[in-house]
Amino acid sequence: MREAAFVNMNKEKWQLFEDVLYNKAVVSPDKLSDLYVELTDDLSYAKTFYPKGNTVVYLNSIASVAHQKIYKTKKESKNRFFSFFKTEFPLMFYKHQKQLLIAFVVFAFFTLCGAFSSANDIDFVRLILGDNYVNMTLENIEKGDPMAVYKKANELDMFIGITVNNIRVAMYAFVLGMLFSVGTLYIMMQNGIMLGSFLYFFYDKGLLWESSRTIWIHGTIEISVIVIAGCAGLVLGNGLLFPKTYSRLESFKRSMKDGLKIMVSTIPFFIIAGFLEGFVTRHTEMPDWLAVLIILSSLAIIIFYYIIYPIQVHKNQLTND
Repeated sequence: MREAAFVNMNKEKWQLFEDVLYNKAVVSPDKLSDLYVELTDDLSYAKTFYPKGNTVVYLNSIASVAHQKIYKTKKESKNRFFSFFKTEFPLMFYKHQKQLLIAFVVFAFFTLCGAFSSANDIDFVRLILGDNYVNMTLENIEKGDPMAVYKKANELDMFIGITVNNIRVAMYAFVLGMLFSVGTLYIMMQNGIMLGSFLYFFYDKGLLWESSRTIWIHGTIEISVIVIAGCAGLVLGNGLLFPKTYSRLESFKRSMKDGLKIMVSTIPFFIIAGFLEGFVTRHTEMPDWLAVLIILSSLAIIIFYYIIYPIQVHKNQLTND
């Protein structure tokens, strides 16, 4: 490619750099970082093919200023934790709504499969949930306390154990995305079938309402965030499957970065879910209205933060730009 053609192909992108550097345009720190990576790639290309051209001098100058601006932006961030959850994460997550939908649909489909299989095979529930759990629950049902399993362990021990276990499951869903998303889909399938079998088991015993108003106190957030971890795994896998204009390694790095941000966003919710299961779910004597209020509030928080709020932040950025 001739130097003139190379310049013509990239001049709009370089112009955006200049606009940012001279405060004529505003982009997020992540966007600036991405543009900087592209600029340095262009600089490397120019050094290889046009070592004595003016393009190298020009790109060197704006790359140097861009580098300073990136690190200046990072130093000025006095409350990164707050800004991450308020702006940085929702803005990034907006572009991954499709993966979230896929993770949810797969999970919901296999939940139905689990319920259907349990309805047509009396041994399926035992195969999925295990004989020990089924036998213990049957004994609790006979004693008139079907949800007694949530009352046996110490509150703090249960809170810590459940939180750690849920994070472990979520990490599996994320990391296995490296298997070109297949591993993540397997985790969604496994957990969906387990949930469907669990719900049908109590439905078959005439306890669907009592079990649902109890388990969904913590399960609304717990299950939702496992699906969100599945979204992170699909983001990671798609980075390998569909590198677009990037090299496969660069695409993987970018998808890993986005996936990790999604996982970080789930940690507070896993803690909340663990707290609810350890300290609140055990109170099966609470009135129905209170249980329903907790469930609907949890669902509203998840829907707002992971679906509605990213759309709002994205629209606000477009308006500001």
